[in-house]
Amino acid sequence: MKFLRELLAAILGVFIAMGIMFVILMLFISASASAFGDDTKVTVKDNSVLELNLESQIVDYAPKSSDPFAEIFDMEEGKMGLQQILNAIENAKNDDKIKGISINTLFVNAGMAQTQAVRDKLMEFKESGKFITAYADFYLQSNYYLSSVADSVYVNPIGEIDFRGLSTEILYYKDLQEKSGVKMEVIRHGKYKSAVEPFLEDKMSAANREQVSSFLNSIWDEIVVDIADSRNKTISEVDAIADDLLARTPEMAINSNMIDDLLFNDEYNDKLKVLTGIEKDKKLNSVSISDYISTGKGRIKSTASDKIAIIYAQGEIMYGKGSLDVIGQEKIIEALKKTRKNDKIKAIVLRVNSPGGSALASDLIWRELELTKKEKPLVVSMGNYAASGGYYIACNADEILAEPTTITGSIGVFGMIPNFSELTEDIGINAEQVGTNKNSFAYSPFEPMTESFYNVAKEGVEGIYKTFVGRVAEGRNMTEAEVDSIAQGRVWTGVEALENGLVDKLGSLDDAVSRAAELAEVSDYSITNYPRYKTDFRDALNPISFIKMSKENILKEELGVENYQIYKSIKDFANLKGVQARMPFEMKIK
Repeated sequence: MKFLRELLAAILGVFIAMGIMFVILMLFISASASAFGDDTKVTVKDNSVLELNLESQIVDYAPKSSDPFAEIFDMEEGKMGLQQILNAIENAKNDDKIKGISINTLFVNAGMAQTQAVRDKLMEFKESGKFITAYADFYLQSNYYLSSVADSVYVNPIGEIDFRGLSTEILYYKDLQEKSGVKMEVIRHGKYKSAVEPFLEDKMSAANREQVSSFLNSIWDEIVVDIADSRNKTISEVDAIADDLLARTPEMAINSNMIDDLLFNDEYNDKLKVLTGIEKDKKLNSVSISDYISTGKGRIKSTASDKIAIIYAQGEIMYGKGSLDVIGQEKIIEALKKTRKNDKIKAIVLRVNSPGGSALASDLIWRELELTKKEKPLVVSMGNYAASGGYYIACNADEILAEPTTITGSIGVFGMIPNFSELTEDIGINAEQVGTNKNSFAYSPFEPMTESFYNVAKEGVEGIYKTFVGRVAEGRNMTEAEVDSIAQGRVWTGVEALENGLVDKLGSLDDAVSRAAELAEVSDYSITNYPRYKTDFRDALNPISFIKMSKENILKEELGVENYQIYKSIKDFANLKGVQARMPFEMKIK
């Protein structure tokens, strides 16, 4: 037996040694390629066009991975940072080698607030006198909204233009639960807190329809105004085009002045050559936005010693450490403590892009923010979402800025627990419990929820709602009654939130940084980003990391990105723990 153990240990040691040698070899090859592979270095040539393609997922914060194996094993996720894109456009404005921008993207893989931020930056770029053109084989609404900023908008002669107004769809599961015997037990506060409504009703409530209609129309108003201004049309004309689908074909789009001309891709390239002064038989000089960022143009250079820190809180809020895609109180609190102690950092901007999540984690972050603003100015910038828990962590800032199309508010809480008692009864399973005290078994998913458990759970939900309202009232200098009147889980856009006092101003992340600098009384400063995410070397070597990454990539490949997001949302919803301060529904505006 001893011999067998020693033999197995020796075999295992050989495999480990071979694995380490392989990794070292790959690192050497990668390092050599970086050192000697000059042909892969991005060079921006004279008379170049900056190609704006936003089909990669746009996130607020996308720092370069610190995982030494991410690039080697092609594990880098295809994400682009919003601020890097905005900085690149700003740098291109003053770059003599860039003659103009070509928007050439079939999809805009970003939220509405992010899309509007890019569009606004393109408007600033036009002030330089350089050209912007747009081309696509077909236009979806978000793509057309972005592209409409261009001097000229072109489409393939056989293409399509989807322009019909905004809509969303919410699925309801009440009848399914009754048929399957599997139901979700729900405890909530807020008549608009409709994250759980699909499990309670078989159709949309009047309150939910009211809020969805309100914020869809508010977002649509922003889109219509921007398009009307860029295409030299009235708001009513743009609305009429959407109502009657007057841009559904390329010819109709030209007649309605939504498109300037019909071109094939080679004809579009010829136009770009004319605009950049390149002869027709020569190759067009172009650089993609991602390659342009890789040359260092994704940041605004500054030698200032004073700093403004941007702390990014993006993703769902979950109790724990957190990651790039999940807000955990540990990483956010760590970042807040570091920025408080750093004397060079004069002010802090919290960039929130979150639909909410764990009420406990939200309150822990709120407390650390409360401590932080006593020492340094604290400004919040809202992205696509700053709803429920996302608003919870924003409400005590010195000032709050939101994008016009930000979805925020949703001040309400809920708890939801799966129950299988009807199913188990139907299939002949009986659960028996034994305990020492009256409430030893507070809840069993295999027994109907008792009235006493419901009352205790309801008490907890009500307590958190009262705390939430109190936090907002204190942070916004309002009475609890005033907050309650605009709370109840109701969702608002940035424009609506400005009207009801939930935010102070409409503006971008840059505007929030400028305001933080004003409060700190500094005029020359640089930007530093937090949290800092580092990969532990042992984690990088962990086979489970590779298996998990491979599983996710396979699912994305087989299901498609949109279906994978649906799968992930259902999976995440099923894993919710504790009372939630979360946006009232999962939805996609289309």
